[in-house]
Amino acid sequence: MSQQDYRIGVDIGGTFTDLVLAAPDGELFTHKRLSSPQDYGLSIREGIEALLAELSLDPAAIGRVVHGTTVATNAVLEGKGAATALVTTAGFRDVLEMRRLRIPEMYTLNYRRSDPIVPRRHRYEVEERLGPEGQVWRPLDEDSIHRVADALETQAIDAVAVSLLHAYANPAHERRVAEILRERLGDGIFLTCSSDLLPVIREYERTSTTVINAYLGPVVRGYLGRLEAHLREIGIAAPLLVMKSDGGVMSAAAAADKPAYIVESGPAAGVIGAAHTGRREGAADCITLDMGGTTAKASMVEGGQVAKTGDYEVGAGINLSSKLVMGGGYALKLPVIDISEIGAGGGSLVRIDAGGLVRVGPDSAGAMPGPVAYGQGGTQPTFCDAVLTLGYLNPGQLVDGGLKIDASKARAALAEEIAAPLGKDVLDAAYGVLEVACGTMMRAVKAVSTYRGRDPRDFTLFAFGGNGPVVAAFIADMLEMTRVIVPPNSGVFSAYGLLLSDIEQEVARTHLAALSATDPGALDKLFGELETELAAAMRAEGYGSGDYVLSRYADLRYEGQAHELTVPVGSANGAPDVAAMAAAFGDEHERTYGHKAEGAEVESVTLRALATVSVDKPAPRLRPEKIHAAGERQAFFGARHGRIDVPVLRRNALDANPRSGPFIVEEYDTTCVVPPGWAARLDASQNIVLEKESAQ
Repeated sequence: MSQQDYRIGVDIGGTFTDLVLAAPDGELFTHKRLSSPQDYGLSIREGIEALLAELSLDPAAIGRVVHGTTVATNAVLEGKGAATALVTTAGFRDVLEMRRLRIPEMYTLNYRRSDPIVPRRHRYEVEERLGPEGQVWRPLDEDSIHRVADALETQAIDAVAVSLLHAYANPAHERRVAEILRERLGDGIFLTCSSDLLPVIREYERTSTTVINAYLGPVVRGYLGRLEAHLREIGIAAPLLVMKSDGGVMSAAAAADKPAYIVESGPAAGVIGAAHTGRREGAADCITLDMGGTTAKASMVEGGQVAKTGDYEVGAGINLSSKLVMGGGYALKLPVIDISEIGAGGGSLVRIDAGGLVRVGPDSAGAMPGPVAYGQGGTQPTFCDAVLTLGYLNPGQLVDGGLKIDASKARAALAEEIAAPLGKDVLDAAYGVLEVACGTMMRAVKAVSTYRGRDPRDFTLFAFGGNGPVVAAFIADMLEMTRVIVPPNSGVFSAYGLLLSDIEQEVARTHLAALSATDPGALDKLFGELETELAAAMRAEGYGSGDYVLSRYADLRYEGQAHELTVPVGSANGAPDVAAMAAAFGDEHERTYGHKAEGAEVESVTLRALATVSVDKPAPRLRPEKIHAAGERQAFFGARHGRIDVPVLRRNALDANPRSGPFIVEEYDTTCVVPPGWAARLDASQNIVLEKESAQ
């Protein structure tokens, strides 16, 4: 075997860092440790060192390190990006303030939007004006650029976003602005032009996306630089690849230049893993539930294909793409796996609000101090402390003894902070916390299913993450779903998904035209220009034309609509099949919205070209697990069932015959709770399959 066949997937969350090392024969070795918020690269380094030591493996044997990270999304959610300025066309200084005339909570009269990423005092205007086809209506006044540079030199600004009106049609003015600003401000400034990042229509979405990229640039560049230094120090010379929000991976250099592409980096990997596993295991239609220490994420896989979108919002408390509830966050108009992310994880803080209601999250205790039970200084109870009190988690340790915990501390904190003020028994209070958290997570599942015209009852719930299998059956009950799959190594499943992700690059360009008036040959020429640009980007990544496969997509809409749907573009007679494009759009419109408009004009808005380098995707070969003797502990499943003794098993204690709950499956990286009314079995690939007994 080649020494370069070993691959490592690393997924960082707010609480845990997960690592999966894949041997050339597909055997997987896993490691889970607390994240190191002061330097996330440190926990990655220490985790890799532990795996190398366990296997007595030379660092030179590692051929690829693939990384999924929440650094970008956390920087937006927590407001910890770089000090950023915006340079825009005179008269458009307040585009970020005005946004779109919509809010996510229609009947909340005192609803207040989050402040723009760039405050008004750091938004500057230059004198110029282009027309929608790129024609120069007003020449660029270079003196106005120098006035902006004069102002920026007096400010503590680390990044600049340049977004001029209609720059998607003609980038000349933006590039001249960037050239002068770089000459004046030096190479230390992180500068992003909208025409390089997102050359498409809609000034607000383009400007917002460009600002997000600039805001994240110094943070992500510094983070990846430190991580690469850590890897070099332990002898790993393998290339570092980073997961993109759309499920592909890109080089660390490309990610540092365009960090807006990795805002949903970590969550995307788990969805890719679920799609791959679902296709293999006969669950091609599934909804993923990934609950970690800080957030819960949901996404839809249909026909074995992940759902993607180009309309996404971040920084609204729930990162999502549902057009029904958008308007609270910052627009990110880049390809993203349709993931709904909400602040509900194992470390989510539990409190009673001013109205006397129990709240779970969105803020988290994180890795430090962590839940009260971790004994690292945390005093406010968390979701983890609640499920410990219910008896669902091991009361003395997690990760097979790697993390010592104290369930009595969790119970005492929950009793004092939640149960006593509510006048409730501590078990009833803990179960209430579970119900509130599951209700919150149900919103995330609905955002990718119900709000997109799909019935979750038609799907399997695919649960992973450190806490996903704990709550999966409870959430399935709320949604009347009848089947749950918990894959092997589910607690580190996103890290495994990183090893299945193809290398991808995409370029896009606005093309606003009615399909009925579109010449297929002219359309083919436009796609050819995009593919030439894409080929240059792939060469910069070290790939020749024979290394990747090209595919074409188009964002289409009915004439007069405000949003598009993306469909693949096939060929007929050597050119794009325009009629098939219109038909595919009608079918997708009906799936998403429940209807299609027969005979209505369909128009293109954006053309996209995608290059994909496929990676080997061997099925995992699980290591034989020593069967642990079955134990027992008391667990509480609500007032109806009370507190009862339940068996505690390892995964391989199950077989193909369904076993009725309640019982608990305890593993190195996660815990699966099978509540009353559910049964679980093990399939041929070692997945735990939970089924609602009444549905059998």
